[in-house]
Amino acid sequence: MGEVDTGPAGHRARMRKRLLENGPDALLDHELIEYLLALAIPRRDTKPLARKLIAEFGSIGALLNADAATISRLGLGDGAVAALKIAHASAIRMLRSEVRERPVLASWQALLDYLRADLAHIGVERVRALFLNGKNMLIRDELMNEGSIDEAAIYVREVLRRAMDLGASGLILVHNHPSGDPAPSRQDIVITRDIAEAGKRLGVTVHDHIIIGAKGHSSLRSLGLI
Repeated sequence: MGEVDTGPAGHRARMRKRLLENGPDALLDHELIEYLLALAIPRRDTKPLARKLIAEFGSIGALLNADAATISRLGLGDGAVAALKIAHASAIRMLRSEVRERPVLASWQALLDYLRADLAHIGVERVRALFLNGKNMLIRDELMNEGSIDEAAIYVREVLRRAMDLGASGLILVHNHPSGDPAPSRQDIVITRDIAEAGKRLGVTVHDHIIIGAKGHSSLRSLGLI
């Protein structure tokens, strides 16, 4: 009877077996990162590195959403960083496809999952507009502005001009709060109402303004603020 391999190779083989037989929930967050890194740096024991990365960023979502330069500063080479960014890009594309294939207002949870994965953990504020056609299908998801860690401006005329260029009949505003708190500010409420009022005159409906933070999300429509 052969000896059980207790080294890194044996450990990875057991993780692979658990993953293939039982699906993604069979591995803990640090184990997913550990195995992913092992594909990029196979001769290294990646368990301590994976645990360090999760501890440093606080969660697997925050790690995958971090920019390449930030991850690199923790001592990872280009191959390991690329492996993490490939995993993030794949997740975003899968979630985005769920949003594109169905009417947005009828697949709200899919939209929130996509936005949280894309925006919840980034360190600067980004303003996006999701432009919809008459059947509430997504025409375009566009970055309208990017700001400092504190704020990014939303310009009424710029958003509505783009809606008219695309032939959109509706839109959803989205931005993130790097602080993690998704509660709308007074400025968020005012600018949303300004865009909604101007949109009415042009036949463009502002369905909602969603604010994403690491602690959750806020919907100005659900809060009765528009």
